[in-house]
Amino acid sequence: MVSLVLLGAIAGLILGDDVLWVAVEWSPPPYIGFFHRSPYGLAVVTALLAAAPVKAAALWIILRPPEPGPLRGRERALRLLLYLAVADGLVLWAPISWISDAAGAAFQLALWAAIDTLLLLVIRWRSRVLRAVAGVMFACELALAVVDLLGSLGLTDAGYGTVYTVGSIVAALATTALTVAGQWRDGRWSRGTLGAGWLSTVSVASAYPVFFVGGSDFEGPLVWIVVTDVIRLTGALYLAATAREMPVAPVPSASGRRSRGRAYRAAVAALALLPIAVLVQPEEHARRTLTGAAEDCYDRPESGDLDPARREAVFLCLAREGSQGTPPMFPDSMSDQAILAYGRALCRTQDPAKQQTLLREAGSPRAEWGADPWDLVYVCPEIVGKTHPDLLRSSEERKQAEIDYVAEHNATCRDPWPRTKGVVQATAYYFLFVDGDPGYLVYDPADEQGEGGDRTMDELYQKGNKTGLGVTPTAVLVGHVADVTGLCLTVKAFRKAPPPRTGGWDTVHEVPITTRGGRLTVPEMDGGEVGAGAPMPNLAINGKGRYRLRVYVRVTRGGEEEHLVVVYPGSSRKRLDLKSLYGRRNSRAQGQD
Repeated sequence: MVSLVLLGAIAGLILGDDVLWVAVEWSPPPYIGFFHRSPYGLAVVTALLAAAPVKAAALWIILRPPEPGPLRGRERALRLLLYLAVADGLVLWAPISWISDAAGAAFQLALWAAIDTLLLLVIRWRSRVLRAVAGVMFACELALAVVDLLGSLGLTDAGYGTVYTVGSIVAALATTALTVAGQWRDGRWSRGTLGAGWLSTVSVASAYPVFFVGGSDFEGPLVWIVVTDVIRLTGALYLAATAREMPVAPVPSASGRRSRGRAYRAAVAALALLPIAVLVQPEEHARRTLTGAAEDCYDRPESGDLDPARREAVFLCLAREGSQGTPPMFPDSMSDQAILAYGRALCRTQDPAKQQTLLREAGSPRAEWGADPWDLVYVCPEIVGKTHPDLLRSSEERKQAEIDYVAEHNATCRDPWPRTKGVVQATAYYFLFVDGDPGYLVYDPADEQGEGGDRTMDELYQKGNKTGLGVTPTAVLVGHVADVTGLCLTVKAFRKAPPPRTGGWDTVHEVPITTRGGRLTVPEMDGGEVGAGAPMPNLAINGKGRYRLRVYVRVTRGGEEEHLVVVYPGSSRKRLDLKSLYGRRNSRAQGQD
């Protein structure tokens, strides 16, 4: 094993940084992480090469067989637990952490509760004060482990603050130092073991300030991982040396030996099993694995992209989510099982009143709102899909459906002047906001000083404005006549003014417009819900300067609305009402040349 570490490090120099990392760190390369960069920099490679012989030497010492000789029950139990702690520090922490954070915290609490109890019994402290101080520090260490366990279970957040972190560091240093002091006063452990203990204490004490004061070097976290692994080995080295040199204490008299041995074993077993018993809770304290902050609720993945387990996870996330002043569907304190049960019950009834009753029963903050199918689809797609099949689509299916929807609407629009070709032109369906969109802009999207938006809106709704246009020098807001959510739009640009051709149109108005950046166009959908359903050309065919903008509007017998926008170069500032809704036709100037 020791040779493999050194040979792996040498092979890593030849085969690449990832092989070097695996050989020295005994873990997969850090492909996932904000700090990752490949290939590794000089600092990381240097740290790995320096750590390889240190870890190999420490591993050789740890793997040495224990000293022979008879042991009493408590020494034998302490030796086994210390070797278990060594194995945990080297390899067991990974599979235990994969189970859950709570499992790892419970294991640590149980293990060190038993080890600390046996250390107080095995070491001959030769001072009641020293033993009492050690007992207090051991208790503090275990109390912090309990806080960590409660935090892993989601019952408290006290385990994530600076006070907890600093307290854990101080407790670890104090307990190790007191244990080494007790071993020294006992006199049964070698100087090498005591030196390993002091080395572990000094290493931890010196490493943490470096961690907190460290700079923002991009490779810093990777180097810190290597350093912490070496520090963890110094602690494992001390524990292994303590277990290997476990001394043989004087054998007690036969009288009472068996009863006291049973009492010690019972106490150690009770301490070891107590944290595990805490994990077994009744149903009313059921698990809460997901909260509104634990998942990407705002992304709302498509139901068709998820497997059943993932769908339930998303539903739990959404059910506990509250954002922008909106309360969650269920209280965040409610268990996963209860939320899923209420969700399925909501699916089984389509009656809004019954859904509100169920939500009130669950203590929902938004009971009066009922339940939304786009939330329930994640917990019961087979039910919601019968009435809302579109909610069962995958992201690819939804994307294709949106493309087909836009193409279908574009296909309903025709060029109203098919024989009069513009220099540039386009015909498309223009999608409006459902809730009261006033119309669409003709403007220069790159003009930061443009006067669209609020000013064109004010002009559109100005008292006495019967043109349906909100006109400013650099932008025109074209309003719609009918109560529609979209309209057919054709845009054409000409070198000179085309004939008026007002026949067949309800309104025809012509206004001036200027572009400072050399572009005049209409907004496109571009992945959104509002805008033209096809690419719109640049209507400013002569670049920067003044143009004339003529807008034709009509409503068909079917209630559909059609627009034709014509743009051509022109310096006139007149506003012409070529045809109005009232059937009047004139060329009265509303501005000045």
